[in-house]
Amino acid sequence: MLKGKTIILGVSGGIAAYKSAALASLLVKAHAAVQVVMTENAGRFIAPLTFEAITGRRCLQDTFDRNHEYSTEHVALAKRADAVIIAPATANVIAKLAHGLADDMLTTTVLACGCPKIIAPAMNTRMYENPATQDNIKRLESYGMEVVEPAIGRLACGDTGAGKMPEPDVLFQYVLRACAFEKDLTGKKILVTAGPTQEMIDPVRYVTNHSTGKMGYSAAKICALRGADVTLVTGKTALDPPLFVRVVPVTTAQEMFDAVTAVSDEMDIIIKAAAVADYRPASVSGEKIKKSGERTVIEMERTKDILEYLGEHRRKGQFICGFSMETEHMLENSRRKLEKKHVDMIAANNLRMEGAGFGTDTNVVTLITEKGALELEKLSKEEAAGRILDEILKNMRESAERESAERESADEKGGMKR
Repeated sequence: MLKGKTIILGVSGGIAAYKSAALASLLVKAHAAVQVVMTENAGRFIAPLTFEAITGRRCLQDTFDRNHEYSTEHVALAKRADAVIIAPATANVIAKLAHGLADDMLTTTVLACGCPKIIAPAMNTRMYENPATQDNIKRLESYGMEVVEPAIGRLACGDTGAGKMPEPDVLFQYVLRACAFEKDLTGKKILVTAGPTQEMIDPVRYVTNHSTGKMGYSAAKICALRGADVTLVTGKTALDPPLFVRVVPVTTAQEMFDAVTAVSDEMDIIIKAAAVADYRPASVSGEKIKKSGERTVIEMERTKDILEYLGEHRRKGQFICGFSMETEHMLENSRRKLEKKHVDMIAANNLRMEGAGFGTDTNVVTLITEKGALELEKLSKEEAAGRILDEILKNMRESAERESAERESADEKGGMKR
């Protein structure tokens, strides 16, 4: 995701500096060019050689090091940078940045950068909550820097409270949001549904399906990284919710229907990836049903069809993408679903195909619209989500252009009649 991007990783003098090596590794694995810039005190907690071994680049510490290719390396580096993240950011470094002080390689470089800047405070709770530190953080935010809220837990000093640097994988997501994708969804409100629903039989048992939520969660994540305002309505899964999205947890099909329809009118795009139960027990026992006889029958009733409701109640300009999991006649069944539900696109896959289906990290999707079918190769679910979004935006642009042309044609005909 970060191929061709230059990321400056600033490391200041705190015990959390050891975590920064793992962050550097994640950035390198994402194919970023990572340049570590350390303060002098950071070198007391972790050796520059550690970062040099991970990144393959010399760690910068001294502003006036004559061995640099450029005599003003901080300026040259600032011009190349696509994003800066300072992790950990001590109270001292935060104070310097808040007041424009530049007395070492890290602060001079950051001061010269015009790219997105991410600050990850890490310090004692009382230092973090000190009004002076809080004022400095607010000042950084007013300058357009993103300050990551520290985690709460046991600190190196033995205290417990806010001040822990978030884990490297969390900070990595902030870097991705800053520069990994074009922000072509900025200003768009997107609703994504994900995961299974559970329909109660009695207090012990329920009816569900094999959905893990991976496809929907991937779609929500990529939407957010591309700048959208995302709401994720999700059934119960074992996944951690993606960052930067509003999460609405539900359990049953009715709860998902209520949550979706409560906000659907606000949405520009709806991606309905959840596996919603088509049927539920007609009655739910208040007590555990005991075994009796060799067989038992559970009477079922239909649940409300969320996708059909959305198609019938859509507002003008709204794009709706449904999903279709099939075991046979995938194209025919999915095209019927597209027409019956009055939606714009169906992302279809076949459970029998290798690399597709529930619980996998990959998917093989065919995108079906009224114009035809586009078969995608086997992709990771995040890559598949990106391709689905590309096609959604393409279809929305074409629809807008078509409507504009029709209006112009109507205006011309009206002028001729007059």
